[in-house]
Amino acid sequence: MLPPAARLAARRLLGLATSSASESAAARRLSRSPISYAAAGCSSRLFSTALNYHLDSPENNPDMPWEFTEANMKKVNEILSHYPSNYRQSGIIPMLDLAQQQHGGWVPVAAMNAIAKIVGVAPIRVYEVATFYTMFNRTKVGKYHLLVCGTTPCMIRGSREIEEALLEHLGVKRNEVTSDGLFSVGEMECMGCCVNAPMIAVADYSKGSEGYTYNYYEDLTPKRVVEIVEMLKRGETPPRGTQHPERKNCGPAGGNTTLHGEPKPPPCRDLDAC
Repeated sequence: MLPPAARLAARRLLGLATSSASESAAARRLSRSPISYAAAGCSSRLFSTALNYHLDSPENNPDMPWEFTEANMKKVNEILSHYPSNYRQSGIIPMLDLAQQQHGGWVPVAAMNAIAKIVGVAPIRVYEVATFYTMFNRTKVGKYHLLVCGTTPCMIRGSREIEEALLEHLGVKRNEVTSDGLFSVGEMECMGCCVNAPMIAVADYSKGSEGYTYNYYEDLTPKRVVEIVEMLKRGETPPRGTQHPERKNCGPAGGNTTLHGEPKPPPCRDLDAC
């Protein structure tokens, strides 16, 4: 079952494929290329591609007023100070990240337009970045956005069971938001903690950009990931990192089995001579 946003996007795109040239300018902005019903029926690719299209809505349209807060505008100026004046567009990625934190975990098109104006580029240059990187959410997410690693090491170690436990406990499908707005569950590719697989990342947007955190929770079991969700729901801070009681950071469970003493220097050179 596709998420509601994907179903809506697909329906809108199919409608655009058969629309006449006299239809509204808003519809024409969404797609310049005709899409046939046959193409839609023969492949599910249309539906995934549809998620990259912008669909105007009351809460996400280019006419919405949007600007960085005073505190975040200071951060914007600090970001831009890292680049020459003729390369201000290099700050688009960190500014999109800041906008996402400010806006509760997702980036509306109005924020992209504001960033384009600040850096002095055409809005399409910001849209290209926002739709390319999966770290930028184009639709609403929960205040706690739970990202399950789905790459091979985590999958072998049970990441699918972790995701199933989350979805069942929260009563949502992937990329849906719980009715209270607290949680959403997504999937992300390798997060670099394969030795402690399976793992999730939790993006915490509950305190705005000033209190934003992004933490890893590793060595998970279906039971433990549900416990973490319940701790977050109560406003508690779960211990981040490995959840294995016998592991410290990324070390072996039960302690080191090698490297018990000071390692010997390499015989090929005199370290004291450096």
